Amino acid sequence: MDATNGISRLRSLTAEYLELEETLKLGGGPEKIEKLHKQGKLTARERIELLLDDDTFSQEIGLLVAYDEYGGQAPAAAVVTVVGKVLGRECVVVANDATIKAGAWYPETIRKILRAQEVAMRNRVPIIYLVDSAGVNLPYQGGVFPGQYGAARIFYYNSIMRRYLKVPQIAAVMGMCVAGGAYLPALSDVILMVEGTSFMGLGGANLVKGATGQTIDNETLGGAMTHNAVSGVAHYRTANDEDCIAKIRALVAELPAKEPSRVAMSEPRAAANGCEELYSILPEDHKAPYDMHAVLQTFLDAESLEEFQADFAKEMICGTARIGGITVGVIANSRGMIKGRPGEPPRFGGIVYTESAEKTAYFIENCDRHGVPLLFVQDVSGFMVGADAEHSGIIRAGARFVEAMATAAVPKIVLTINHASGAGYYAMAGQGFDPDFIFTLPTGRMGVMEGDSAVQAMFGTQLEKLKAAGEPPSAELEAEMQKVRETYDRELDAKHAAARGLVDAIVTPETTRSSLILALETCLNTSKPHIGAFVLPQIEP
Repeated sequence: MDATNGISRLRSLTAEYLELEETLKLGGGPEKIEKLHKQGKLTARERIELLLDDDTFSQEIGLLVAYDEYGGQAPAAAVVTVVGKVLGRECVVVANDATIKAGAWYPETIRKILRAQEVAMRNRVPIIYLVDSAGVNLPYQGGVFPGQYGAARIFYYNSIMRRYLKVPQIAAVMGMCVAGGAYLPALSDVILMVEGTSFMGLGGANLVKGATGQTIDNETLGGAMTHNAVSGVAHYRTANDEDCIAKIRALVAELPAKEPSRVAMSEPRAAANGCEELYSILPEDHKAPYDMHAVLQTFLDAESLEEFQADFAKEMICGTARIGGITVGVIANSRGMIKGRPGEPPRFGGIVYTESAEKTAYFIENCDRHGVPLLFVQDVSGFMVGADAEHSGIIRAGARFVEAMATAAVPKIVLTINHASGAGYYAMAGQGFDPDFIFTLPTGRMGVMEGDSAVQAMFGTQLEKLKAAGEPPSAELEAEMQKVRETYDRELDAKHAAARGLVDAIVTPETTRSSLILALETCLNTSKPHIGAFVLPQIEP
């Protein structure tokens, strides 16, 4: 506990995150929200709240993206992306936030939309676009328009979902939808428009005037009546936002039933420990030991963990368990000192050794054979180094661990507790291996290494020479080393990772179990391989 105020580190970081969350959810602020209301429109978040089922948990993806860029003027990168339930059906929702630069696209907006589409593609769940955007944010067009993962990638994903994956796409134009952005609804299965407030066109009235000299108003050019009665581009015309959302829910009700899951399920049981316990389980010093089993008991169903090879390579906890009644394979890093085998020194928890790599690879392959989803609970500082480790074949064992994880076709979900460091982060299903969902507690720290380790790596030779000469480090050297530590501390912070889309969401002790259950339910919409952003069905020549 913090000796000055009695508040735990986790509680303090959680409170800090929740305060930031509240601010970010205001979007462009009360004045912009009121302006939308005067136009007869709902905000993006109000639309989503109306669309999703009452009293059900939803998970926002990428809330913190870009929060610390653009002078704080682009909260959530001007787009809200959420996984939630519509009539009990898991869906992905993408809603432009028109309170921020009229919903214009920043480079990070593209990243968020692509991530939302990838969640829908990988899990074959319907995706709903609530479009209200002025198009490309022109001062940043260089990061929006070109490139493999520029705006065109959105339309590529639209096309792949329509032609090959058969993922339902519903687009509601509920405001502006201009230029290339108009292809997003056009490449969806169904297009809805709202009378009086929505416009869809490759160019607005002003652009048309400048390009062709033609004078026309936006409503006549591309309003709801025009695209329903004249062009035939849209499919449904609705009276207002509320009517539009009701129609979307009706369309979701008509979709084919989701694929039944092969994963074993049972009646859910509450966790053995309440979520509040997590505040006291995790130590103040992120490097200090704690009981990972106790952490697991705050979100796993009570008495459901069946540990695999419990007496072998104890630095890695492997076992099947249930979360909300859903069977899952759990892989978690134990922390603290662990008794070694007879005649061997103790082992460091959070470090992957040769035996633990082999054990985990075997467990992953078993789960993959049986179709059991995987949950990686990360608090890993890396793989073991040194002569003993190298001579034991740690490189080959680590490679087997990584290959087993990377090629497992079952859903993979990641939860970071403290550390996500070094190659251990990769082996524990780091973002580069396309896990289905990546969550972190506010205490999560993602980076190659800790600041002190970086200082040793960068200045170790100098420090050794000074020590040999009996000289202390100079003030300048001390300042330089401190600057490195501060940079690492800032960049290791969970908020820094979330701002750059390296995690999908920061979860709190109170929401962790609900987040994991919804993630698993979303993943179980398909038994197709969960490898990469999407896997196309084999097409016969």
